[in-house]
Amino acid sequence: MTSSSGPQGHSLLVQVALAELPAQLHFTDSEDANRLIASDPMALLIGFLLDQQVSVQKAFSGPLALLERLGSLDAGKLAAADLEPIFREKPAIHRFPGSMAARVHDLAVQIRDDYDGDAARVWSDAADSSELRANIEALPGFGEMKVKALGAVLAKRFRVKVAKDLVPPHPTLGDVDSAQALADYQAAKRAHKAEKRQAAATRGQ
Repeated sequence: MTSSSGPQGHSLLVQVALAELPAQLHFTDSEDANRLIASDPMALLIGFLLDQQVSVQKAFSGPLALLERLGSLDAGKLAAADLEPIFREKPAIHRFPGSMAARVHDLAVQIRDDYDGDAARVWSDAADSSELRANIEALPGFGEMKVKALGAVLAKRFRVKVAKDLVPPHPTLGDVDSAQALADYQAAKRAHKAEKRQAAATRGQ
């Protein structure tokens, strides 16, 4: 197993953490992007970080675009780079390139400093679900919704045992195992948002 963001070969921790590595995560329309976020823990975290006010497809295509433009997703290189021009290069990596470039930089600094550049240690170092939750919550830009979504992906797609207790009862990206499943998930999410808006409008009458 190799990664685009580190030296050849993963540490034993990464091999254990991603022991049941899926060939790809079906979060975008690009097989290359899907394979990257499945095989590279740093790419996965960046995708989740970017998953805000853009489509799932746009967010999780971001790591591949960043890799192609910078040449690496190594945490140290990301932390040392000026990411804003890279994010702003057309087509922009995110709807808000400036703020998201800053967040990715902050994420890279934290992974470099707290996990020796090994993003998979966010979960492989966690002894239990409480520690995993604390590790994820400490990442810049990761609130409660992303804790649950990342936890679900780790538990259901990567079989990370300590993530099981973070899985919420409602559908998440952890349930997406095909292009059709992604379409179904997004349709259900839109319907849920519409119901909430309708309920709010009714209460306001």
